[in-house]
Amino acid sequence: MSLAEYFEHVTGVGVLSTADASGRVNSAVYGRPHFIDDGTVAFISGDRLTHANLQANFSAVYLFKEDGSYTGKRLYLTKTREEKDSPLIDEIRRRKYKDVEGKQKVESKFLVYFRIDQVLPLIGDGSSA
Repeated sequence: MSLAEYFEHVTGVGVLSTADASGRVNSAVYGRPHFIDDGTVAFISGDRLTHANLQANFSAVYLFKEDGSYTGKRLYLTKTREEKDSPLIDEIRRRKYKDVEGKQKVESKFLVYFRIDQVLPLIGDGSSA
């Protein structure tokens, strides 16, 4: 199963962790990554602490824990670019939420693109001992 298929079919909760220029870490609950291609994912972000951290430090980790187990994935990521209020945000949202059309936009949103640098299981280093 590809990584994109995994995230399409497995349920659970995800957390995106970032750090500022001084190394102070922040973690926030985030939805599943949106797969752009095999090595690129994107997340929709508001103009909050996670987004601010990514302006100074392009590294992030996305941790995904499957429902009912201690199984999951850790994606080590590097931000490659972002788009403010991209039309692609609404297109991505419509894939999951059919009624997103016409909802009032309260704040700017960013579509933040990341290169996937490494994928590890939720627990362990991925090597078989």
